[in-house]
Amino acid sequence: MIEVVTGTFVAILVAGFVVGIVVGLTGMGGGALMTPALIFLGVGDAATVVTADLTAAAVYKTGGAVVHHREGTPNLSLAKWLIIGSVPTALLGPYLVSWVTSDAEELDRVLKLCIGFALLFAALTYALRLWINLRRTRSGRYSGASSDPKVRPIPTLLVGALGGLLVGITSVGSGSVIMIALLMLYPGLSAARLVGTDLVQAVPLVLAAAISNIALHGLDWGVLIPLLIGSVPGTILGARLAPRVPQSIIRRGIVVVLTMSGVALLDKAGWAPLGAGEDETSPVLIAVVGLVMVVLVPLVWGVIRRTQGLPMFGHPTVAELEDPDYRPGIVGMKRQN
Repeated sequence: MIEVVTGTFVAILVAGFVVGIVVGLTGMGGGALMTPALIFLGVGDAATVVTADLTAAAVYKTGGAVVHHREGTPNLSLAKWLIIGSVPTALLGPYLVSWVTSDAEELDRVLKLCIGFALLFAALTYALRLWINLRRTRSGRYSGASSDPKVRPIPTLLVGALGGLLVGITSVGSGSVIMIALLMLYPGLSAARLVGTDLVQAVPLVLAAAISNIALHGLDWGVLIPLLIGSVPGTILGARLAPRVPQSIIRRGIVVVLTMSGVALLDKAGWAPLGAGEDETSPVLIAVVGLVMVVLVPLVWGVIRRTQGLPMFGHPTVAELEDPDYRPGIVGMKRQN
C-alpha cells in the first residue's frame, strides 16, 4: 500500500499536476518536461522514470485523443501511416538500449545521455517550426488550410519510425518532434487537424513504448499512481485555461526549460564536454545556460528576421508564426518590405 503522506508521493503528484497544466495549455511538453522533472526529484533511476511517464502519458493522451476524435479533427489516414511506422520501433527502442549494456548503473547513464540529447532536439524543433513559418509567410507560399491533404505514405511512415524509436528510448518526442515533421510534410494541414492527428497517433505510440519498457524494467506503482492523480486533472485544467493564456510566452518558456534540462542531464550523466560525472550537476552551468537562452535567443531571432528582410522586432510576431493558419494582410506585408 502506498503511503499518500510521504513527501515523495506529494512531490510526484505536484510535478504531474504542473506538467499536466502545461500539456493542456500548449499540447506539448509531456515527456519532455515530465521525465527530467522526475529524474531531478530523485524518485528512481532513468528507466523507472521513463516507464512510469510513458504509462501515464498513455492514459492522459487517450482522453485528449477521444475529445478530438469526437470533434472530427484528426486525419485518420495520416495517423494510420504514422502508427504503422512508430509502433514497431517504439517496441524495439528499449531493447536496443538494453543491448548496449546490462549493467544497471551504465544503463542509467546511457538513458540520461539519450534523454538529454532528445530534450535539446525537442527545443531545436520548436525553433525550426518558427523558422519554417517565417519563410512561408515571407514567400507568400500558402497551400491553404486543408482537412485532407494527399497523404505521402513512405515519408510519413519514416517519420513515425524515427519518432517511435525516440519515444521508446527516452519518452520524449511524441508531441513536439513528430508535430514539426508533420508541419514540414503537410504545410496545408490546419492547426486543429495537426493537433488532433498528433494526439491520435501518440496513443498507440506511447502505449507500445510503455509496454516494452514495462516488460524490460517493470512498473513502479509508487511513481505511476501519484503521477496519474496529478497529471490527469492538470491536463483538463490546462485545456480549459488555454483560450485565456498567451501561448507564445508559455512555449518560449518551455524551450528555455527544455534546453536547461537537457544540458543538466548531460552534465549529470558525465558527458565529457560538460560534466565530471558521479551523478552530479553544476548549478552555475545550468544557470548560465538559462541566462544565455533568455538574453541571446531574442537577439538571434531578430537577426534571422533581418535575413528575411524584416525588422528585428514586430509583425509577424512569434505568436502569429506559431499559428499554421496565420496569413498576413497585404497592407501589413507592404509595411514590412
